[in-house]
Amino acid sequence: MDLTGRRRSSNVEDRRSGNGGKIAGIGIGGAIIAGIIALFLGGNPSEVMQQISSQQQPTTEYTPSEQEEQFRVFAEQILASTEDVWTAEFKRMGKTYVAPKLVLFHGSVQSGCGSASSAMGPFYCSADQCVYLDLDFFNEMPKQLGAGGDFACAYVIAHEVGHHVEHLLGVLGDAHAKMARVSETEKNRISVRIELLADFYAGVWGYHENKMFGSLEDGDLEEAINAAQKIGDDYLQKNARGYASPESFTHGTSAQRMRWLKKGLSTGDMRLGDTFSVDYERL
Repeated sequence: MDLTGRRRSSNVEDRRSGNGGKIAGIGIGGAIIAGIIALFLGGNPSEVMQQISSQQQPTTEYTPSEQEEQFRVFAEQILASTEDVWTAEFKRMGKTYVAPKLVLFHGSVQSGCGSASSAMGPFYCSADQCVYLDLDFFNEMPKQLGAGGDFACAYVIAHEVGHHVEHLLGVLGDAHAKMARVSETEKNRISVRIELLADFYAGVWGYHENKMFGSLEDGDLEEAINAAQKIGDDYLQKNARGYASPESFTHGTSAQRMRWLKKGLSTGDMRLGDTFSVDYERL
């Protein structure tokens, strides 16, 4: 992905200094992946951090590595791109886009949705309209998930911003309200619809990013699609325990995530991404 000369968003808050700490043995990056796998297995990521907290070394002033600083520049450029794309798309709809803030943290963070750890992976909080990201996640993606490449990392940010788009359009609030009134199985199904829509919006962003700036290079699309495949509920569950439990899916299968991401990437048309009107079995 060619981002040469691209602007960096200033809508970023850096909370890395003094946060978290290194976890002996597996490190923060390993804890991130462990927590994500726990999430897809239907567990609680915070329990992962509790189980390994006894191994946590004392917190010291955090000094980011050179690679992490490169990730920061990249994240700021991708966030700027989402601002450009979604501002134009909302204007096309006669609406005003209010960009989310990107909060960088290391180890743990206090969000508008409560306290969170790196084990949760990147996440969006509608209460404060912020995207939270521990940059170690980008370092661990190729090592632990086999999902490398800059456009794969861009997809991660674009997916979380996709949740912000859902929030601004009222989709996220409506879905969360409904989730409070239904069974656990139906709640999980609504969660899958939310996540697939965010994947679709990530694809829509990618389509218009390339149309605006011609930034995509050979292999970029494959990187994002591979990442979508590697974080499917069924893929992670089968790799972790040998089988999948569809009733516990909260993010969608690999096939579903790739399908909706591809649809956004190929069309760039927000009108084609209504994951809530499609029969669940046909998602």
